[in-house]
Amino acid sequence: MQALKAVVLAMPMAQTLGLEFIRADPGAVEIAIPVKDSLCHRHGKLQATAVFAAADFAAVAAAGSVLPPGWVNATVDATLKLVAPARGASLRARGRVVHAARLLTVCAADVFAVDASGTETLCATLLATARNIDMTRG
Repeated sequence: MQALKAVVLAMPMAQTLGLEFIRADPGAVEIAIPVKDSLCHRHGKLQATAVFAAADFAAVAAAGSVLPPGWVNATVDATLKLVAPARGASLRARGRVVHAARLLTVCAADVFAVDASGTETLCATLLATARNIDMTRG
């Protein structure tokens, strides 16, 4: 899981978001991003793009967590459904593998807005497909 974390955290967008891993297990990943004004459309309310990014990172990282060494993946399709405002101190996105196959992995994530007291509110859910790429073949 350390290699997965290193790959994700090296991405400029992950750094821009302030992404951190809470948990990374085979088939399940939990990440967090802070709510900061640079990602908001109004003070304290995250813009949908940041919510999508958190969900995408969690889901596709979960898909990546079941790949063999030397393989990477990339999002090829994703649908986000917003169900509540993304406001609070941070977002937590819990990604999981729905179905893993050789070339495509279907993955999902639920995104929760977390307030200062730690209370979570579901704010979005995502279903995605990741393309698995064998980097060991030239």
